[in-house]
Amino acid sequence: MPEHEIGTRDDWQAARAALATLEAEYAELGQKVTEQRRKLPWVPVEKEYQFDTRHGKRTLAELFDGRSQLLAYNIMYGPDYELGACPGCSNLGDELDATRVHLSHRDVTLICFSRAPIERLNAYKQRMGWQFPYVSTYATEFPFDFGLALTPQQAQEIPEVNSMIDNPPEWLEHWGRQVGAKLEDGLRENPGFIAFARENGTVYHTYTVTAPDPFVTTYHSFLLKRTPKAEPEAARAWRKDEYPEASSI
Repeated sequence: MPEHEIGTRDDWQAARAALATLEAEYAELGQKVTEQRRKLPWVPVEKEYQFDTRHGKRTLAELFDGRSQLLAYNIMYGPDYELGACPGCSNLGDELDATRVHLSHRDVTLICFSRAPIERLNAYKQRMGWQFPYVSTYATEFPFDFGLALTPQQAQEIPEVNSMIDNPPEWLEHWGRQVGAKLEDGLRENPGFIAFARENGTVYHTYTVTAPDPFVTTYHSFLLKRTPKAEPEAARAWRKDEYPEASSI
């Protein structure tokens, strides 16, 4: 017998109507959250950060590339990762290039940050086939100032992090092997989006959101929520060139 419910078209229509009511409430709440997010105060960025990019040193203002808004995703790829960036973050990175053309025509520049040195970011970017600007925050205070990374001392003060390091679940041990870093080093990176605005020559920090917020996930995860079957609990994130089985596509 199937584990899912079997019904008539009328059964489906009634259940779908009930779900539509919930979806409408969810959409309305989402709009309210968006409005409140845009009411957050803008905080001037007072430090003069210098980042390593494929084209040399750049300031935060220069990363805007002439636009007034900057949205950046912080990929978990710390200096201690020997085998590449977090596979889950890499999945998300795979989906960013297609949307850049639309964001750029709406006055938004989209980039990614990581703490690994720029040479390693360039090599990984080539491996993944990414086109977005990939910027290194290596040896800067930027990721620590904006909550995109933890110092060793900060990590030690978080019980949840220490618990995961002392008693890691199997999936986390597997993740550590994938990135090639000790968990105490790997878990100091914080995946998330950070937004800035530039107005009258001043750069402002406007928003940050980090995992496990649903926004910090892949678009294909949103698509999977519309499919009939739940994703297996044992499902893991793989880099697109490392799937254990050949794609049928």
